[in-house]
Amino acid sequence: MTGKLSIVATPIGNLEDITLRALRVLKEADVVACEDTRVTKKLLSHFDIHTPTATHPRVLSLLEQGKHVALVSDAGTPGVSDPGLEIVSHARDMGATVEVIPGPSALAAAVSIAGLRAPGFTFYGFLPTKKGREKLFKEIAASDRASVFYESPHRIGKALAVLESLMPERRIGIYRELTKMFEEHIVGTPAEVREALTADKERGEFVVIVEAQ
Repeated sequence: MTGKLSIVATPIGNLEDITLRALRVLKEADVVACEDTRVTKKLLSHFDIHTPTATHPRVLSLLEQGKHVALVSDAGTPGVSDPGLEIVSHARDMGATVEVIPGPSALAAAVSIAGLRAPGFTFYGFLPTKKGREKLFKEIAASDRASVFYESPHRIGKALAVLESLMPERRIGIYRELTKMFEEHIVGTPAEVREALTADKERGEFVVIVEAQ
């Protein structure tokens, strides 16, 4: 009999953001499947949870054995711009029961505090590092809708420079270290945001929001 897959959202920073339901499911599951067992074990240890862990590639075989698998990412909601998407698709194809345990998401958190016009938006996840990157930036600049994407600290400066060249007057917001001690939001034109983003602040992953026209 095929098993059960629970998609469990975990904190993106502040551990107090985990839900009571998530804690219960992590305790009840046969296995917690994670991207990096070291990261997830810190979370489980904090809440005194002793469920065995396994890496993502083992999920389907565990479901074939009839196991209840709690799928987590290193932070946030699995399946949102991470490998969890394909795991869920294959699990459903093989007949596993799939349930969602909703909770923290960097995407939802950033949009909620953006203070920018984003009644509808296009989410790009992590932009490609090379091929197709320039095309997507032009698409974002030409769109009337708000755009949201994730960016790494190594590329945030270059991304802001491109946005400045394509849409110098349009407001954008960058949101970093969400729910953590050094959480920061910077909103303004691309040039204003670049000026405010000093080198010591280029740490952690960023959520970038381009305001709707």
